[in-house]
Amino acid sequence: MNATEIKAMAQAIMARHSESFGARLHHDANSVELTPQPMPAAQRQDPAYLAALQACSALGFIAVDAETLAQAWQRQSERSGQFDATHWPDDSRDFGLSGADPALAYASCPRALGLYGVLPTAEWVGRMARAGVPTVQLRFKSDDQAAVLREVKAAVAAVQGTGALLFINDHWQAALDAGAYGIHVGQEDLDVIGHHDLETIRRSGTRFGVSTHGYAEMVRAHAVQPSYIALGAVFPTTLKKMATAPQGLSRLAAYVRLMQQYPLVAIGGISADLFPAVRATGVGSVAVVRALVNAPDPEATAQQLMERMQATA
Repeated sequence: MNATEIKAMAQAIMARHSESFGARLHHDANSVELTPQPMPAAQRQDPAYLAALQACSALGFIAVDAETLAQAWQRQSERSGQFDATHWPDDSRDFGLSGADPALAYASCPRALGLYGVLPTAEWVGRMARAGVPTVQLRFKSDDQAAVLREVKAAVAAVQGTGALLFINDHWQAALDAGAYGIHVGQEDLDVIGHHDLETIRRSGTRFGVSTHGYAEMVRAHAVQPSYIALGAVFPTTLKKMATAPQGLSRLAAYVRLMQQYPLVAIGGISADLFPAVRATGVGSVAVVRALVNAPDPEATAQQLMERMQATA
């Protein structure tokens, strides 16, 4: 197959999917702007792969995600016996997500974690747990290890008797020592923690959540079989400098179709008015930060957001 024919295949992908995934301004409540990306060097010469690599780069997927999608599109074509520009890859087999060993998975957690408050201190954790928020995370940033230990222990104590599930961001050893329900880490932390310590966490029975920001990171997260996967940032956020652009609702929906074997948490710039659209993608949890900590009445806001979660269930 020549270059002209491969280009025509790429154009067919873009014609069919640009409305959903195109590199353009998405006119939603928190506009997400995606721009075409440089095409990475091809790793193979199969027509479906080359066409998808061109198309996905033009649609605004960063290099590692365009590569992951192109490989999946090639496998999809091989498995079905034909190239289909209309079917966006969403079969776990085409991404190498099948065949995992359940014995090596982290302890399970509820598929619907509900409203998920990401909070800066143990005091905030306690407030929101007492307000009825079902899942809370302590995201306490400090280089003072003694302060970290105190805050983690205080957070564990703060949720006692409330029924809230407490995850500790990053500080995994302190979380294990204090008996927290779970640990949450980012992609970069998977490199830092290392296989031995990941195995220690798994054997402890502590739940383990991992952040992802696109296809390549979802595949990588699946390799460790976490308790849940966080998908983001869905919309623009000022809280954390992101290596990837906000994903938008169409990508979020595609991620949910692919990763539905996991409990899924949507995070990043999600305001109350966006709950229905985010929940419509099928995620079982919506994580919020500013919506709670910047609210004039955090407890009342928590109740309103939990009602939104129920209304869109």
